[in-house]
Amino acid sequence: MGGDRITRGVLFGSSLIIVLLSGGIILSLTGGAIPAFKEFGLRFIFSTQWDPTAGKESYGAMAFIAGTVITSLLALIICIPMAFSASLFISEYFKGTRGADILRGLVDLLAGIPSIVYGFWGFYALRPLIISTGLSDQGFGIFTASLVLAIMIVPYATSISSEIIAMVPVELKEAAYSMGATRREVIFNVVIPSARSGIMASFILALGRALGETMAVTMLIGNANIIPKGLFSPGNTMASVIANQFGEASGLKMSALIATGLLLFAITAIVNALGKIVIKRFA
Repeated sequence: MGGDRITRGVLFGSSLIIVLLSGGIILSLTGGAIPAFKEFGLRFIFSTQWDPTAGKESYGAMAFIAGTVITSLLALIICIPMAFSASLFISEYFKGTRGADILRGLVDLLAGIPSIVYGFWGFYALRPLIISTGLSDQGFGIFTASLVLAIMIVPYATSISSEIIAMVPVELKEAAYSMGATRREVIFNVVIPSARSGIMASFILALGRALGETMAVTMLIGNANIIPKGLFSPGNTMASVIANQFGEASGLKMSALIATGLLLFAITAIVNALGKIVIKRFA
């Protein structure tokens, strides 16, 4: 009886710490963002102007919001077919083979590589390749950043999806085989429907990772404080503008950067909430 009380107390205390940390993050960000919102109001969200000139300071986050959403969604679009195919390769079509084991090891390796390494790879390998095609004069832009971002989140989505697919009960698959179903029919009519909610959750988690990525995107997106006019035009994200300008910021500019971080926090929370709704809808 005493052991149960101790266990409940530890679990309650751990849960309370998480709640307090979350509340502390929200309160600190809100407190830091208040001066910017007092000065600019909702215009801060919808304005594209970012002018730190003393005496004429004007800040707006819309260009960074657009850059964040575009790069993240484009990265997710590129990621989905790659991660889905790799997870089926590992967990179904070649399950237990040497090829599947090698691919699983590579996925785990890629998942552990720091983001700045991906940024260096994109800068010294992918960027010159894009320049050589004539698609971008300098190789910087939304597409370059999104492509590297997609490669970064593929391991996360693949790892989670493959684990979910592997958890589908063997009995369901054997029942389908006993009725004369082919391997393709079992996968697409039994395995995927059974693992659908988990697979969708893996892509939502990958999107959340993409929204907050900083270093790789900062090195490749071009860091222009404008709404991108095309896939190969430069831009900026909420995380990259904070990384670039936080060290030299003070006063109203610091508040504007904190407000940008608060908006990023809100967007991530909204995405996660919508993801849970979608998962419940299709579970």
